Amino acid sequence: MTTKPKAKKYRIRRGSHEGDVRRASEAIHSQSNDATFGDDQNAGQTIEAIRQEGLSGRQLRMARRVAYKHGLQPTSDYDAVRMLRERGIDPLQHGNMLEIVVKGGAEERDRASEKAEAQSGSTLPQTTAGAAYLPSTEMSPSERRAIEIERIQKEIAARRRRKVALLLTRLAFFVGLPTLIAGYYFFAVATPMYATKSEFLIIQSDNQGGAGIGGLLSGTQFATNADSIATQSYMQSKDAMLRLDRDAGFKAHFTQNWIDPIQRLTVEPTNEEAYRTYKRNVKIGFDPTEGMIRMEVIAADPQIAQTFSERLIAYAEDRVNNLSQQKREDQMRDALLSYENAEEERRTAQEALVKLQVESSTIDPEGVITALRGQINTVELQLIEKELQLAALLDNPRPNQARVEGARSEVLRLQDQLDKLNERMITASRGENSLAQLSVRIKMAQADLVTRDALLQSALQQVEQTRMEANRQVRYLTVAVEPVASEEPSYPRAFENTILAFLIFAGIYLMVSLTASILREQVTT
Repeated sequence: MTTKPKAKKYRIRRGSHEGDVRRASEAIHSQSNDATFGDDQNAGQTIEAIRQEGLSGRQLRMARRVAYKHGLQPTSDYDAVRMLRERGIDPLQHGNMLEIVVKGGAEERDRASEKAEAQSGSTLPQTTAGAAYLPSTEMSPSERRAIEIERIQKEIAARRRRKVALLLTRLAFFVGLPTLIAGYYFFAVATPMYATKSEFLIIQSDNQGGAGIGGLLSGTQFATNADSIATQSYMQSKDAMLRLDRDAGFKAHFTQNWIDPIQRLTVEPTNEEAYRTYKRNVKIGFDPTEGMIRMEVIAADPQIAQTFSERLIAYAEDRVNNLSQQKREDQMRDALLSYENAEEERRTAQEALVKLQVESSTIDPEGVITALRGQINTVELQLIEKELQLAALLDNPRPNQARVEGARSEVLRLQDQLDKLNERMITASRGENSLAQLSVRIKMAQADLVTRDALLQSALQQVEQTRMEANRQVRYLTVAVEPVASEEPSYPRAFENTILAFLIFAGIYLMVSLTASILREQVTT
């Protein structure tokens, strides 16, 4: 008994071959009516079921070729389908069709089919009209290629649209949404802040007679660069913040409830929290080319901002005054100490000279010695003159005895006086207490006094020079732009800050995307 195979339904495009299919079914019905066996009846019913599937002419011809390949002798295309299914072969399977296509082209298959029909000697009903009467359902390679290209283009366009949609979604989530939140904060939530700007510079007194590099730079801003940097560092320090809080209530101002939560301090802020707020609201910059210090103080109230600015300028002025005070005091103290020592030594030398003069009971020992020498010279001249007169009298053959005796007596007196003067001279020039030694000691005391006078004069000049240098080192803070309370809020700059937030989020997204793409490429390769 022949089992009826289960019919499979396929979605096949119905074309212009429905008339041929109908005519073929009618021929099959006529042949099935003439059959004499019960199997033929079952075959007719199976063929009728196959006909209801709506197979195309191309599929039917392909089934007949597959039947010939397996050595079957079908009476029609539908019978070929039935016989193949009874053997468990799917005539519409792509693998079978591909095997036939691999073995030969379309023309060879047609010739093989015609040859098989001629050998069978049977005239089979055709399900399709001849190619000469009906258009072929086969597509040309160019049309098929165009259809495939169009399909690929549509897939590429769909894929691009899908990627663009995903990209826009990511941008909206990672860039647009944060930017929208930031813009909402800047435009609707942020508390208006008022800024007070001021400018000041540090100068030094004119250097009178300055020389060298210090004199060349004294009139320029380079002479006070170090002081300006030190002042800027102090004004940005925690010490200045604590002093401002003690004097003007910096913490109390920024802990008020009407300030937005981002800019407001906690109820009892720590010094570190207050210092972060201080650095954010007190901006100080130094321009080394001009030597100008620019300060901007931001507060929620314009009058408070002005007060904070004035206080900070006063702190800076105090710091500038104290920068070189220690150095100036040390220099002046050393110079005054040196002058006092020189003055004390000169007084000691002068007292020693006066003491020597008093002890010798002679105001001028050198003068006494000089007088003795003058007297000795005078007596020697007189003695020589008298000896010449006595020699002249003795040369006379008959000298006057009275005159000779008188001349001889004067010579003796002069010689005795000369001896006395010489003895006094010897006494004055020998011994520890002699006039010569006393004169030497007085001269040394006088030379010491002269030296002490010179040292005292030098110390006095040093004091004056140090005083001038200390005056030159004095620094002055000059306010170029006074702090004035603002009438309109300066912050937040809503539009600029929103654009900046957008650029920041876009840059972060771009960097993360590039990094992820590079890592994904490295992993896939």
